[in-house]
Amino acid sequence: MDDSDMILLAHGGGGLLTKELIEQVILPPLRNPVLELLDDGACVTAPGPNLVITTDSYVVSPLFFPGGDIGRLAVCGTVNDLAMQGATPLWLTLAFIIEEGLPVAELRCVLESVRTAAAEAEVTIVAGDTKVVERGKGSGLFINTAGVGLRIEGTEVAAANARPGDAVIVTGTLGDHGVAVMSRREGIEFETKLVSDVAPLADLAASVLEFGADVHCLRDPTRGGLTAALCDIAQASNVCIRVREDALPVREAVAGACNLLGLDPLNVANEGKAVIVCDPNRTAAIVDRLRRRPLGENAALIGKVDAAPPARVLLETRIGGERILQPPTGEDLPRIC
Repeated sequence: MDDSDMILLAHGGGGLLTKELIEQVILPPLRNPVLELLDDGACVTAPGPNLVITTDSYVVSPLFFPGGDIGRLAVCGTVNDLAMQGATPLWLTLAFIIEEGLPVAELRCVLESVRTAAAEAEVTIVAGDTKVVERGKGSGLFINTAGVGLRIEGTEVAAANARPGDAVIVTGTLGDHGVAVMSRREGIEFETKLVSDVAPLADLAASVLEFGADVHCLRDPTRGGLTAALCDIAQASNVCIRVREDALPVREAVAGACNLLGLDPLNVANEGKAVIVCDPNRTAAIVDRLRRRPLGENAALIGKVDAAPPARVLLETRIGGERILQPPTGEDLPRIC
């Protein structure tokens, strides 16, 4: 198949064209001994008993955006879900739902991003599936994933583990991914180039988890942004999380773009950041360790955990007031992850 070819409905029919699509386009950049068997499932050997499993689906428009594309997003998003559970990611599956008419050249670019991201995250893609839907019914390409990892021994992170007195840390600047996607979608140019933060966080999370039981919660603030992540933790732990507006790391360009688009940067998706809730005595050491790594160089202590009011997230504003943070009741912006 040439890059100038288009995906046809017949490529999803299970016949010769399907075989051609898999063997000539999909398999070559992802090839490994398990995947190239092309069986209906993958037989792998689990190295330990504490397996973590996740699944996700990725729908983003446009498929390509500053700093990444739907392929990189799918791998990193799944890897990060495993990492936030204290797991070392091991294996991924990928299912492609392709719209008839997608250029083969675009599919090859996505697959190359998948290959590169998987290599960064040190995960193996062991199984997959391909479907083709009629023109106008697939937004170009959807990707569904499953991920399997092994939980790091001694790790007990969970959204329900936040305790009064804990510190709340974020590993970097907020809103980069969502604003990068929206700016490309809307055709908006800014003086400062906005780039998605999409990246695999397993190595960063593992370095933090070396602090053991003093790390209570990990969460990646993706859909719904920081607000949704903090609300999930506050509700699961039945605590109050207080964050300081002047401590939140938001790039000036992102803040300006959000003002222009009518968005709150705290509600905008991130794909390369994590929220960490930990024992306050470990705060300085964890922030220092994060800042020594490229993906954590803008890490910041943003707040603390209190006992009351329970199941609430409160923002201490720059002018000395306080407001409740609540996730939007609907879609604050079109799907970007």
